[in-house]
Amino acid sequence: MTPIPATATDTPAAAAFRRTISNPLKLRLFMLRSLPMAYLAGLRLREITPERAVITVTYKYLTKNPFRSIYFACLSMAAEMASGLLAMMYTQGAGRVSMLVVGMEAEFTKKAVGLIAFTSEDGSRIAQAIADSRASGEGRTVVCTSTGLDQVGDVVATFRVTWSFRAK
Repeated sequence: MTPIPATATDTPAAAAFRRTISNPLKLRLFMLRSLPMAYLAGLRLREITPERAVITVTYKYLTKNPFRSIYFACLSMAAEMASGLLAMMYTQGAGRVSMLVVGMEAEFTKKAVGLIAFTSEDGSRIAQAIADSRASGEGRTVVCTSTGLDQVGDVVATFRVTWSFRAK
């Protein structure tokens, strides 16, 4: 796990969330309770900082498709979770904020086999959207990009997940 740096968008609640979610046991319990399909697919958190999150998914029996690659739904779970953990992190301590995926677009560029790591580097944009929603009382959307790389560094898939945030 990478050290957790402090930034202008970082808050004590966000730092506490990162510490909690970085514990493999606590992450697995969270997924078992709230994201059971992610638990079954074996999604793992490799890194989370105020700016980025990296989620991995492995080709195995429960994630395979008939074409001997990772099923696209498992890839999309990992891509969505990369940006979703950043969103959850910045809703901590921000009062009541609803968050919802309102759109998703994907491009697949290579057969997904082995270990695939999805990275989202939209932490500051998510934090700003939540802050803007709290200030205005209106909803905000953010298009987050999650890029999936295989073990040799080739891009396997790129997902654009549109999140909606609304402070209540």
